[in-house]
Amino acid sequence: MTASHAIKILAIYKFVDQPDFETLKAPLGEFCCGRGIKGTLLVAPEGINGTVAGAPEAIDELVGWLSDGNVFGGRFRGAEIKYSFAESQPFYRMKVRLKSEIVTLRAPEANPGRQVGTYVEPEDWNDLIDRDDVIVIDTRNDYEVALGTFRNAKDPHTTSFTEFKDYVSETLDPQKHKKVAMFCTGGIRCEKASSYMLAQGFGEVFHLKGGILNYLEHVPEDKSLWDGECFVFDERVSVGHGLKIGDAQLCRACRQPLTPADRERAEFIEGVQCHHCAGEENAARREAAAERQKQIELAAARGEAHIGEDVKKAAEERRLANKARREADRIRNTKGSR
Repeated sequence: MTASHAIKILAIYKFVDQPDFETLKAPLGEFCCGRGIKGTLLVAPEGINGTVAGAPEAIDELVGWLSDGNVFGGRFRGAEIKYSFAESQPFYRMKVRLKSEIVTLRAPEANPGRQVGTYVEPEDWNDLIDRDDVIVIDTRNDYEVALGTFRNAKDPHTTSFTEFKDYVSETLDPQKHKKVAMFCTGGIRCEKASSYMLAQGFGEVFHLKGGILNYLEHVPEDKSLWDGECFVFDERVSVGHGLKIGDAQLCRACRQPLTPADRERAEFIEGVQCHHCAGEENAARREAAAERQKQIELAAARGEAHIGEDVKKAAEERRLANKARREADRIRNTKGSR
């Protein structure tokens, strides 16, 4: 599969206690930048989480180093890893960020390293969520759920993962909801949510191993209980069954994912606004978005990128070309005046 794809995308996470997490920023950044890998890695006392992309051989080298490199002492062996592929680099730069949590819940009692729910393989997920005595909960944010979810799943209508605690306290009851199944994009949020639910006294808590992405990769579409597309946090925006890139695009003003139908609405103006943000009284943001879109279109007309290192490179190449032209003009004018 990799032979026909220029870019290999790695999604990785693992919960592991690492009080020395701050020492990992420099070696991770140097390793990735030195091999043309781009994306984001979050490092915290509770583990590692992130998505990066690069040449297949570079990603394979990174995975091997994370597993066996002396700097890590084997702490990342057995990490949850998911691969996908793209024809072009979906990220614009490489970032390694130090955080207090690799997925923010702000609930110290949620510690997957101490207790966690029951992992459910994608092949067994349908049977579980079809049961009448199981409540199925989508632990993602509302804008993600809007693109797609599992049939009959509950939408907590959260705008951030930290609000999941409020949903649990206001909506769920350990005495009434004795079996709870949860899912998220790659498995990390529902894994931490399962630890939180157990700490709140819920008896049987299940979560989809590897998340929606693992399910879409391994469960055939004709047997799937997934409806729609799955939002992903990179320039692909969404993927479908088989992890094929979906049809969603981001509104460049408010960053909400938009379906093809959303982009047909009257409120939609490419790069400026969508139906989510058209009514907002924020002229400055709309003007900034319009200017950004103008620059993107100008860059596209020049055959250049507009974001990140590619822009810097293109700008430097333009500067040198202009300098060369000015020097040529100077020499030509000097000869003409003799």
